[in-house]
Amino acid sequence: MGNRNWQSIIWSAVTIVSLLSLMTPFIIFTFSFLIIPVLMLYVKSSTKRFVVSYVVSLLVVYLLTQWHGISLISVSLFFLPPVLVMGNLYKRKAAARSVLTAGIITFLAESLITLMIGYSLGFDPVAKFKSFMIDSIASMPAGIQDVLPKDQNWYVNFIVQVIPLYLIFVALFYTFVTHGISRWLLNKTGEGIPGLRPMREWMLQKSLVWLYLIVFVLDLFTNPNSNSFIPTLLMNAMPLLMLAFTIQAICFLFFVAHANKWKPILPIAAIILVCFMPPLFIVYSLLGVFDVAFPIRERFKKNL
Repeated sequence: MGNRNWQSIIWSAVTIVSLLSLMTPFIIFTFSFLIIPVLMLYVKSSTKRFVVSYVVSLLVVYLLTQWHGISLISVSLFFLPPVLVMGNLYKRKAAARSVLTAGIITFLAESLITLMIGYSLGFDPVAKFKSFMIDSIASMPAGIQDVLPKDQNWYVNFIVQVIPLYLIFVALFYTFVTHGISRWLLNKTGEGIPGLRPMREWMLQKSLVWLYLIVFVLDLFTNPNSNSFIPTLLMNAMPLLMLAFTIQAICFLFFVAHANKWKPILPIAAIILVCFMPPLFIVYSLLGVFDVAFPIRERFKKNL
């Protein structure tokens, strides 16, 4: 019990420091890990102790920053629902896939609810974001503006149209980073949190293959400059599906390396290549489609 008390104090202190860091240049690094200390505090404490420790942490932040503390507290409270959802699953030793799925859904649901509340109160977050982008581009040096597309209105509208894609990527990023680091820390303290299966065993649902093909064909025959619903939907769905099947292709390469008892040089090299050569996403995604759609792995095993 004494050890858990000390852990609660330590993670409360880390929570305070991480929130205060948002007012410094360190925000670039710390914002990605903002959920972790609160999640650790929740898992390592009883519900009552967590409530007391968390409220005290927010109170300390407010006292140290005064009115700026309201913004910091709002940010922390925004991340609280994913903490509760993922933390409860950790306490139940749920499968890693369940934790990640719940975390991503919670992030997305919270983002949508926030937008809906903003609209209901007469605040248009999308219009504000669009105005912010236009002002930001106008204030950029001439050299940077020359690099951007000449039709700045088209560029800004494009960014606004892919906001759903950004929200999904942010949810994926935060959930995976939080799970990876939190699980490592929790296992170091003896919690025994289950991890994901090896990447060589990952496999997407076959139904996604048909969805990928439908979106791919529609994308070929749709005018991207149209402001209608279908082009906007395709603009968000296509990159997401390509990313999913690209990851599937990397998993297949891990499978090939493992089946041949090679060192994982092939999949690691593939990851490095696609990072520096984005057009390879198309090639990789097609390989991922073939891996899911056809029994390549079974035939590969028979030929060994």
